Amino acid sequence: MQADVTTLDAKKAGTVELADDVFGLEPRPDLLARMVRYQLAKRRGGTVSVQDRSEVSYTGAKLYKQKGTGRARHGSRRANLFRGGGKSFGPKPRSYAIDLPKKVRALALKHALSAKVKSEALVVIDKCEMKEAKTKELKARFSKLGFRSVLIIDGAEVQAAFAKAARNLPHVDVLPVQGINVYDILNHDKLVLTKAAVEALEARFK
Repeated sequence: MQADVTTLDAKKAGTVELADDVFGLEPRPDLLARMVRYQLAKRRGGTVSVQDRSEVSYTGAKLYKQKGTGRARHGSRRANLFRGGGKSFGPKPRSYAIDLPKKVRALALKHALSAKVKSEALVVIDKCEMKEAKTKELKARFSKLGFRSVLIIDGAEVQAAFAKAARNLPHVDVLPVQGINVYDILNHDKLVLTKAAVEALEARFK
């Protein structure tokens, strides 16, 4: 399939051929949901931790004698039912990551790209470059193109001036092609690929 190429000044810059096996698939919501769950689970810190009764800093002496007081039998002030005692079955540091085959992850990325094409939310531009890092100037160009919530994917490296100009714009993310991912694609209204990014993605899936 063919897609029109525009510039940052909203001018036509020819067309580009998009591979059907990367951009022309029928999107599968179940596959995209699995990938989003995989990404969100993997990014969780898993650093929460509480003390159990073996870790609480408290006296180890028996509270009172075992029999003859008429009270319940207790052997430690660190027990979970006392104020300041340890937590029973509390959370400990762990990984929340789940497994997902590499081929499934690659297929999910193809389906995310195809979903943007199908919803007409994919834009191809010739390049992402600016002479100076001017946020106001870039915002004006984005207004011409109708960009609000947008993920911009460049080639192997993002030009420093462009990245600096875009970083203060809300709902705008700029990534090199190595950082493209399903969650960010679906989390933005539009996906913008440079010609270099299109070539890199097609080469990646060959």
